[in-house]
Amino acid sequence: MHDGDATMSVGGVEVGKSPAAETPAADTRAAITCRHLWKVFGEHARPRLEKARAEPVGDSAAVAEALAAQGLVPAVRDVSFDVSRGELFVVMGLSGSGKSTLVRCISNLVQGTSGEILIDGENVLGMGRKRLIELRRHKIGMVFQHFGLFPHMTVLENVAFPLKMQGKTARARKERAAEVIELVGLSGREGAYPRELSGGQRQRVGLARSLSVNPDIWFLDEPFSALDPLIRRQLQDEFLKLQAGLAKTIVFITHDIAEALKLADRIAIMKDGEIVQIGTPTEIVLNPANAYVAEFSRDVPKGRHAHLRHLMHTGRPFPAEMPDDPGLTTEMTVEAALAQCLRRRENAPVWNAARSEIVGYVHPGDLAAALDAAPDSGTTDRGGS
Repeated sequence: MHDGDATMSVGGVEVGKSPAAETPAADTRAAITCRHLWKVFGEHARPRLEKARAEPVGDSAAVAEALAAQGLVPAVRDVSFDVSRGELFVVMGLSGSGKSTLVRCISNLVQGTSGEILIDGENVLGMGRKRLIELRRHKIGMVFQHFGLFPHMTVLENVAFPLKMQGKTARARKERAAEVIELVGLSGREGAYPRELSGGQRQRVGLARSLSVNPDIWFLDEPFSALDPLIRRQLQDEFLKLQAGLAKTIVFITHDIAEALKLADRIAIMKDGEIVQIGTPTEIVLNPANAYVAEFSRDVPKGRHAHLRHLMHTGRPFPAEMPDDPGLTTEMTVEAALAQCLRRRENAPVWNAARSEIVGYVHPGDLAAALDAAPDSGTTDRGGS
């Protein structure tokens, strides 16, 4: 998890916040870095953007308004963030919020108008065509909502196709394709054609095809949104199992808050081309930055998405009068912890199993306040786990 710097209090608990307004500091460990990225559609977009930014029109919203008045479409507005290696970073928002345009800019399927996009330190915006093709063939995997499978090719042939583009031998292609087909649970269907597969199976072929080149970075644009709810949940579970074993750096686009909360290490929420909040699932649910973010999580059961490590007091010395072992751990959900604590109604120590020590304490009132947190109050990852 990724802690914020600013702090506020909910239910007497000091907590951190990751405001989207702050530009992240440069991270040498970042796999992906975006700095002040703009994508403006329309004629002469770059010089008109530069002119608007040079004039004293105010913040990015004012610049975007000035561009829109000229008939341009500012689809991505002054976006900055880092994605760490091995992180599953979810970008979500309503239709038209700019999330798909953003991921296409990062992969350079759409050319950004201004700013920086670094992948492992290389600026994609200034990258030549030859290097860009090499990057896509060897370092980046992409999966989209519409599977884009070749109807005249079998499952094996579809999965092996990117390897053919790399110049791999037929034997190497077949061996690697069979390996990833097994990884996504489609063994035995290698000879089937896309028309003979269910929607969920076709999506698995799409995932396998993007994994065949063993990319370091994976872009997924609403890959499960066209599927039935049951199949979608099953694929989400399979996706998490894959990520647990592969530890890819992933940028995952969705409009579904439940999907984002289930999958993400961190979530970026977009509105009108801007990122309005970046935070852990707990931060998004318990500490929405504004009413727009709060609306996404209004029906989310908060106690199932917050853990004690986000709420416990870590200031020492700990209270002397606490029960010896009430059974609380840093990974316990608020719901489970509240039920446990209410049996005692007193401060209770929180145990970190990995470190074999008490790392904080919590009171039932803190847990109840977190579950009832208003949109303008704050609770987020406080560390100490």
